[in-house]
Amino acid sequence: MTAAGSGGHGAHGRPPTRREKWEAYKKSPYFPAMVLVLIVSAAAGLFAGSYTYAMANPTPHRIPTAVVEGPRTPYAARFVGGMDKALDASLDLHRYPSAAQARAALDEQKVFVILRSAGDGVVMQVASASGATVAQLLEKTGAKVADSLGVRLTVEDVKPLQRGDPRGLALFYISLAAVIMGFLGAIQLSVHARALLPLERILFTVAYALLGGFAIAAVVDWGLGAVDLPFVQSWLILAFTMFTSGMVFTMFNTLMGRWAMIPTWGVMVLLGNPSSGGAVSWPLLPSLLGHIGRWLPPGASVNAQHTAVYYQGHQYVFPYLVLGAWALVSCTVFWVWRHRHPGGRDRTPEHAAAAP
Repeated sequence: MTAAGSGGHGAHGRPPTRREKWEAYKKSPYFPAMVLVLIVSAAAGLFAGSYTYAMANPTPHRIPTAVVEGPRTPYAARFVGGMDKALDASLDLHRYPSAAQARAALDEQKVFVILRSAGDGVVMQVASASGATVAQLLEKTGAKVADSLGVRLTVEDVKPLQRGDPRGLALFYISLAAVIMGFLGAIQLSVHARALLPLERILFTVAYALLGGFAIAAVVDWGLGAVDLPFVQSWLILAFTMFTSGMVFTMFNTLMGRWAMIPTWGVMVLLGNPSSGGAVSWPLLPSLLGHIGRWLPPGASVNAQHTAVYYQGHQYVFPYLVLGAWALVSCTVFWVWRHRHPGGRDRTPEHAAAAP
């Protein structure tokens, strides 16, 4: 009897092996919770680091500068040389035969500043709308160089920011809101409307993007009066941004399941927002970020808004192509691999499927 009893309890009575303990731990809720603790901790440090790296100490790397050839004076040439030296040879000089051609280049956002001779001095024309941080740096450096050379300097802001947005951050903030609310909306759909079919999920993403973009534009323009937006165009840019951001999360949710937030946060927030050129203009960002930012949805959104608000006669298609490419790729990946998405529902009722 004792032997039989010992045999009956042998398998259950022995202590579990390390492998069995590990398998049980992986199946418990503690494993994903601990993974999330580590991910959130790392993300917090990376979040602070990425913004500090990009924005805490803006340094000029390449500032496209128009120099009007016209009547040349010795002090004008010395001033340009002094500016380039003071900015560590970061001026990318483009020479134009006339002031009109230089101004056209500035309106097309090919250059950030125009330098030209004027009588016994030099005129510096900046465009705060292209980048308030760049304009401030150029004005401050120009004043120091002019004093050291004894050159009379006249500074003109030919594209000033609107009165309600003196630091030029409003367009960055509304684009940031569209990016973050775009993928948060997709996350909430995946949690609270899990049973949506693929086409329904896309249509509801379009719906909250249109309403959300309208709400952002209405609050900032009509409610606060911070920026006078070309309302319909800015609204549609914001809606396009929200939709793209939402579909980027949906794509990663299809490919990676519950861990989709990691690549979404990385692309949109850790990398995309600091490199967007909204808070710190691209010429002052680290070179790699300055180039990458234009190809990511946050940078494309900021770029499109700046052009819509301040350069209405000089629209260009590149930022819309960037948003469109991200949206198209995301929708295509989601649609092709929709069977892998954790949402959806069976068209056959469960009791009918179980009956056979």
